[in-house]
Amino acid sequence: MALSKLERRIRIKHRIRKIVNGTATKPRLSVFRSNKEIYAQLVDDNAGTTLVSVSSRDKEIEASGSKLEVAKVVGKAIAEKATKAGIEAVAFDRNGFLYHGRVKALADAAREAGLKF
Repeated sequence: MALSKLERRIRIKHRIRKIVNGTATKPRLSVFRSNKEIYAQLVDDNAGTTLVSVSSRDKEIEASGSKLEVAKVVGKAIAEKATKAGIEAVAFDRNGFLYHGRVKALADAAREAGLKF
């Protein structure tokens, strides 16, 4: 029997998380996308804390435009907050989603704004 979309994503997520790990100096940039929103956070896995987080639900993020444009704004915002917190390099965690569409747009915008991964 074939896996459902969610079961497949969770299986891929666990495979990725075996390899990708965040520290205080190089945190993990975790991306989650729902049907309407997109969320990004920098996580220190050693301490188990979220260092910086941005989502499309934040008031400073304009929700106008397509979901792809909003993902680019979120990527730029997470990079700006990270540089203010003194973080330059991150480990990208696509969280089981394909590196395509909104996830790719967020990652490219974060790279353009100065994050290294």
